[in-house]
Amino acid sequence: MRTTQQMSITLPNEMADAVKAKVRKGEYASESEVIRDGLRALMARDRAVESWLHQQVGPAHDALRADPSRAVTADQVRARLAAERAKAG
Repeated sequence: MRTTQQMSITLPNEMADAVKAKVRKGEYASESEVIRDGLRALMARDRAVESWLHQQVGPAHDALRADPSRAVTADQVRARLAAERAKAG
């Protein structure tokens, strides 16, 4: 059974040139390898975002709903960031 599928794709000229340049420079053996590597990176990023949402954002949201007094205003966030910048610089 075949584990690959041939496709025809259309890319903007700038992206197509970038793919061809990767092959020309010897970074990849074929244009397909460039696209596969890019898709693997995209899938890894998607998994990382999903993990972050489930492990950090969801629990933080639930904690805030359970105790709204934990919330901070935009002005408080700005003041905290300004203080951090002042400490660093």
